[in-house]
Amino acid sequence: MLETNSTLERATFGGGCFWCTEAVFQEVKGIQKVISGYSGGNAPGKPTYREVCSGLTGHAEVIQLTFDPKIISYRDLLLIFMTTHDPTTLNRQGADVGTMYRSVIYYHNKEQQQIAKEVFEALKDVFDAPIVTELSELETFYEAEDYHQDYYKTNPRQGYCSYVITPKLNKLRKLHADKLSVK
Repeated sequence: MLETNSTLERATFGGGCFWCTEAVFQEVKGIQKVISGYSGGNAPGKPTYREVCSGLTGHAEVIQLTFDPKIISYRDLLLIFMTTHDPTTLNRQGADVGTMYRSVIYYHNKEQQQIAKEVFEALKDVFDAPIVTELSELETFYEAEDYHQDYYKTNPRQGYCSYVITPKLNKLRKLHADKLSVK
């Protein structure tokens, strides 16, 4: 939990593999912390990666951000999120297929819900297909296993990182250079 006198806020997004989404947001100014994890499922107890990948838990791979809204707004985080993955494919991001890879925004309060709806409306004509990103209230967030945390930072030469995450980061740098702490 955040301290009640804290000015930091949280956001929770799923845009396919959490390694990709984590790597994107680790470069954004105002992000204090990025944690890979799972949310949105219905299985009892804390799920494991293997259980989530089975598709049986209903969980999505997500990241939870702690951010400073004085430096970056929730709206800007959503714009980065929506333009660094494909929000028009259902249960798929590239070669990653299944409900665990769905595009989803888990809002933490009604204000975040409203901002997400406004961003959907603003971006509806930007994509060639309708936005299918799920918008749901966050119920529970489970932190993923330690080896999933900071994955790209610790494995930049791993095949998936080289072929999937590095191009995604290049797109991020091209589209959102003004919002990045790393150029």
